[in-house]
Amino acid sequence: MKAVCLISGGMDSSTLAYVAKDMGYDILALHTSYGQLTEAKELACAQKIAASLDALEFMHIPLTHLKVFGGSSLTDTNLKVHSHGEDEGEGKAAESAKSSANAGELPNTYVPFRNSNLLAIATSYAETRNADAIFIGVQSSDYAGYPDCRPEYIEAFQRVIDLGTSDSVHIKLMTPFVRMNKKQILEKGLRLGVPYEHTWSCYRNNENACGTCDSCYYRLKAFNEIGVEDPIPYEKAIVEINKKAPAKFKRLL
Repeated sequence: MKAVCLISGGMDSSTLAYVAKDMGYDILALHTSYGQLTEAKELACAQKIAASLDALEFMHIPLTHLKVFGGSSLTDTNLKVHSHGEDEGEGKAAESAKSSANAGELPNTYVPFRNSNLLAIATSYAETRNADAIFIGVQSSDYAGYPDCRPEYIEAFQRVIDLGTSDSVHIKLMTPFVRMNKKQILEKGLRLGVPYEHTWSCYRNNENACGTCDSCYYRLKAFNEIGVEDPIPYEKAIVEINKKAPAKFKRLL
């Protein structure tokens, strides 16, 4: 079996690729650059993850139009990447995000229609390589407000794949993390031996991860909840790290 895995180089997508491999799929690694601030770091990490999995191919596709369109703090330098809790008060960002989602507002880190762009490319790639599945690491629990991470969106895109490909093609859209949180994803990755030292989650383009943006916050929070030290360096961490690892993870440190 073969699967196209969308690998950004971050924690979720890297874990996802290891899950696909563990399920018996040979990996066709697909990475996209869309002018995000950290695209060079993400590309380097994605390449290392693909190599660690002995991927059949590593396909890098530039999507420059997403930067031209703008509209996201990840691609537009005129928009500020906020620190976690900066606007709503420390410790209240998750609740605020959920309230914003209910009110129809979106985080400024949302890249308009990005996942649809990624999945369209992944479908073309999968069809040309006779792949059986596409894996994408969407998960909605920590990042409430992203419309293209919802289960109903995934169900709709599966229908697009079914209608838009050859009748002889049967590609399954796999989203094993869609109802999981960061802690659960990390626990699975630690058991599978994901090399998290070769992943990058930070929204900011610094030498070390900032430790204060939402992405860093949720990553550090997951490591803290499990009690495993994150192997990448941080400039500053707004989450106090508990370095005492539970017994079931000690062999992984």
